[in-house]
Amino acid sequence: MAPTNLTAVVEFVLQGLSENPQLQGVFSALFLLLYLTALAGNGLILMAICLNLGLHIPMYFFLTNLAMLDIICTSTVLPKLLEILMGQGSTISYGGCMTQQFFLTWILGAELLLLTVMAYDRYVAICRPLHYHTLMSRHLCVLLAGSVWAVSGVNTCVQTGLMARLTFCGLNQIHTFLCELPTLLLLACGPKNLNNIIMAIAAFYIGVVDFLLTMLSYAFIISSILRIRSAEGKRRAFSTCSSHLLVVCLYYSTLIYTYLLSGSESSMENGKVVAIMYTAVSPTLNPLIYTLRNKDVKEALRRVLPTLSK
Repeated sequence: MAPTNLTAVVEFVLQGLSENPQLQGVFSALFLLLYLTALAGNGLILMAICLNLGLHIPMYFFLTNLAMLDIICTSTVLPKLLEILMGQGSTISYGGCMTQQFFLTWILGAELLLLTVMAYDRYVAICRPLHYHTLMSRHLCVLLAGSVWAVSGVNTCVQTGLMARLTFCGLNQIHTFLCELPTLLLLACGPKNLNNIIMAIAAFYIGVVDFLLTMLSYAFIISSILRIRSAEGKRRAFSTCSSHLLVVCLYYSTLIYTYLLSGSESSMENGKVVAIMYTAVSPTLNPLIYTLRNKDVKEALRRVLPTLSK
């Protein structure tokens, strides 16, 4: 068998958002602000819920998991993006790229699963309120949250293991600012059928099935709300799930584009904007959405902030 004369890629070159120096300065300031806001907002939510016994209920337990996922997501992507924007280097090592892809895949999958669990929690709270504390016991909540992290972790290990067996030779230009499965598969040489099949299966179960289950939960929720006779009762019932529904719409709309509609080089420019939405904008907006529309969290934050200022 003749030896192949291919040089394995040891590092990748990430593409920034703009080559204009003035725009790079603006983007640097913007993403630094987004990063710090995401860390502060999600950190405050974690503190507010942990320090207030009145918020130790299933809905807020799942919200703490969402806040942790958002912190990890932004910390996986934005520091490297800021490094690129500040001109400190646009290259990332092979190991660094695989590590970023691993954590990003893990967190995005876990967040999709968690949103489905949170939708089920709202379904039980609104459609079966008398059995809520029985159905959503502390043991079940811990089991559901642990399953979210574990199932996504197993999927990520499989995806990363399959990616590691591929060879990257020659092309090392990633036409976006982060390492993730669809863009890396475009650069890999050799047979990729198994990778594509496993990624499609994962996208179906973690993306499509979760989305359908979430929509099914909300179909029952809306049906129950419409049967409430008083306008005030309808308003109160809808207010308990409106924040989660808004986050679901924002999150799924961006991920559906990335993992189902993208994958070609012509879609990379639009893909950058979408990636910014779920790695920077969404983690920053989530604390604001849950805070501004939830008086319990706002009251808990009012008690936490004076404590921090002392």
